[in-house]
Order: sequence, then C-alpha cells, then structure tokens
Amino acid sequence: MSRLFGTDGVRGLANVDLTAELALDLSVAAAHVLGEAGAFEGHRPRAVVGRDPRASGEFLEAAVVAGLASAGVDVVRLGVLPTPAVAYLTGSTGSDLGVMLSASHNPMPDNGIKFLARGGIKLDDAIEDAIEVRVGEEWQRPTGAAVGRVLDDGQGFETYVSHLVRSAPNRFDGVKVVIDCANGAASLTAPEALRRLGAEVITYGASPDGLNINLECGSTHMEGLRREVIGHRADLGIALDGDADRCLAVDAAGELVDGDQILAILALAMRDSGKLHNDTVVATVMSNLGFVQAMVREQIAVEQTKVGDRYVLEAMKAGGHKLGGEQSGHVILSDHATTGDGTLTAVMLLARVAQTGKSLADLAAVMTRLPQILVNVPNVDKSRAGTDPAVQAAVAAATTRLGDTGRVLLRPSGTEPLVRVMVEAESSAIADEVAHELAAVVETSLKL
Repeated sequence: MSRLFGTDGVRGLANVDLTAELALDLSVAAAHVLGEAGAFEGHRPRAVVGRDPRASGEFLEAAVVAGLASAGVDVVRLGVLPTPAVAYLTGSTGSDLGVMLSASHNPMPDNGIKFLARGGIKLDDAIEDAIEVRVGEEWQRPTGAAVGRVLDDGQGFETYVSHLVRSAPNRFDGVKVVIDCANGAASLTAPEALRRLGAEVITYGASPDGLNINLECGSTHMEGLRREVIGHRADLGIALDGDADRCLAVDAAGELVDGDQILAILALAMRDSGKLHNDTVVATVMSNLGFVQAMVREQIAVEQTKVGDRYVLEAMKAGGHKLGGEQSGHVILSDHATTGDGTLTAVMLLARVAQTGKSLADLAAVMTRLPQILVNVPNVDKSRAGTDPAVQAAVAAATTRLGDTGRVLLRPSGTEPLVRVMVEAESSAIADEVAHELAAVVETSLKL
C-alpha cells in the first residue's frame, strides 16, 4: 500500500480517496499513537479542529470529531479558519492535538487532513507512519464519562486576528491593498487584520460558498488580482491560497512578486531591525539563483534544504533561524508562527512598505529573477538519476557551460516515476535549450 501521508498530511478526492470512514479511522489512530507516546499523560486529552470552506469539509469535520471523541478526546470545533490559525490556536489553548481539514491550493473536489502536535507543530514522519499502521485496528472503546465531549469555540477568530495585529512592527495607514482570499479560509480573518492595522483594503475572492474555493482566484490564479490592483490603483495586491498558508503578491503595475522576492524583502527588514538570527535565511534548492545572489550581496547567508516547508522548518529549528520559505509563497516567521502563514507574511510585507515609504516594486528589485525552466521526464528509473554516468556527465557539462550565470538541478519525484530537470540561466532561450538537452539524456539513459 502506498503511504497515506504525503508532504503535507493526507490528501485526495473527497468521498473517493478521502472518505468519512478514513477520516474517522485516522483520527482514532492519531489519538491512540499520541496517547501512547505520552502526549496526553496526566490529563484528559483535548483537540481543536478547523477546516476551510469546502463543502466536503462539513462531513469530514463530523467524521474527525466523531473519531476523536469516541477515542476519549475532548474536541473543540473552531469552524472555518486558516491552517496557520489552527496551528496558532493549538499552541495558545494548550491543546494536545490540532486537526485541519483542507487541500490547500487544490481544486474544490479535493480535501485533506493535517494533524498538528502540541504547540501547533507538524507531526514528524515517524509519528505519521505509526498512525498509518494503526488505521482500522481493533481497539477497546471507552464508555460513559470516558468518551470525549464536543464544544464549539466562538473566540478563535478574534484570538487569531488579534495575534496577527500584535505581530506587526508598525501600522499601514495610507497603504491601499487588494487582497485575494481565494474564496478560502481567510476570507474574513485576513481583510479584518489588515484593516485593523490601518490599510485601505479591497477584497477579491472573499465570498466562499463551499464550491468556489481556489476557482480562478488565489495564489494559483493571479490574473484577477492583477486586474483589480490596476483598476483600483492600489499600491499592491496580496494573493492567498485556500487555507491561507502561502502568500504571493503583485506590485502596483500588476507584476508578480513571488515567494523568493518576498523572502528577500523580509530578510532585509529583519536584518535591519536586528531580528534575523545569525543573518541567515532558510530556503529550498528550488529558490531562484537570483535570490541567492541578492542575499550574498547583502551579506546574508542562505541555508538551502529539500523542497517542502517541513524541511525548511526543520532547518530553522536546528539552527535557531527566524525566517525561511519557498518560492511558492510558504514563508515561516518563527518568532510568530510554527508554520507558513500567508496573512502574517502579508502583514510583514505591508509593514515594510509602510515603514520604508518605498513601493513594492522598488523593494522587490533587491533581486533579479533568473529565467527558470522545469522539464518533467516521465517513465524513467529515477533511482539512478544521481549515479548514471551519462546523466552525470551531461549535468557537469551543462554546469560548466552556465558558469556563474546559472545552475542545474535534477530532482527525482517523490511520488511518480519521473525526474524533474530544472535549469536557470541568464536568458530564457539558454535555460530552455539546456533543460531540454538534459531531459533528452535523462530519457535515453534512465529509460525503464
């Protein structure tokens, strides 16, 4: 059986891959594994459960709550809130477990379950593996007063929004922003936080109906935001995804400001305020070379990890670093959050605009994005990508050809029999040529 847990929880087509039965069984298994690991020792266990607005989240929430309560866990339903809000509330309420129902930026028919440990941190692989093994096992069910109780929480919205407002280093008075909430979990919290901090806020994609999440809006569909920013003559635009754990932006001219650029802007802001520990930022191997070059010029070290925000967070914890993120817009500010938080990222970005008086375009100009071409090569033996002599010779030749003006990265897919070939160069034409030349070698040499 393939592993249920991916890099960000269990995800799939709701009511086909991710059923009510599976959601209930996963929740029971999670309660058992965490309980036996000592997470509930000495007290009655408590969990908080949140969801994004997807229609399927309604029945999946019911299944998760039922599973946890049947296993003796008291459950607090948070309702519709962003993933980072559930993470924050897991920690701030002293809960033993947090559960978020969301498929993030995926289309509406999908859904997912993320489990968070005490403090609002993601479970490590070993715990997830243990939960998966226990799904559907026979168990002794509690009865009477030992079953969990279920309550609804009416304070989560205010607690989370107040946290966002407190995290801002300064107000945004005079800044006009359009925020695209992807018809998702932050459709109320994000505009409210920015308004409380003084911004003039125009909302887009902020009318969720359970069916329209991520539908031609949000961080995977930036066209509408560009149009709104230009039409309203706003200073900038912010795009969240369905569960609001990522943030992308556009400047006043509608030009994209991606996660690498946002990370660069925030790195300088934190460096200037003395809050960038060891003058180091954590990024992944997919971060644009232009980002790395910009940080070198600014005498900021870059520690790079495998792709995935969990690996970024692991490196941040290991080194005590305060800022990390991905090109996709997952940005982790560990002084304020245990996971990527799109609204918190937007708060810090607007704070920098307001504090410096510079436009977002001027701030983003700290780095120049090099053209980046990604080619997927399917149906190959990905296990030999790092050792095949012909492939390695081709990579070495391409690296020599690009010199300091580009780079090559081969990444075996974690879930499919394919290899991803990524090339950056000073021009799109060169990057495209080198990428396809390498892809041809990979296809020939690693053919199944």
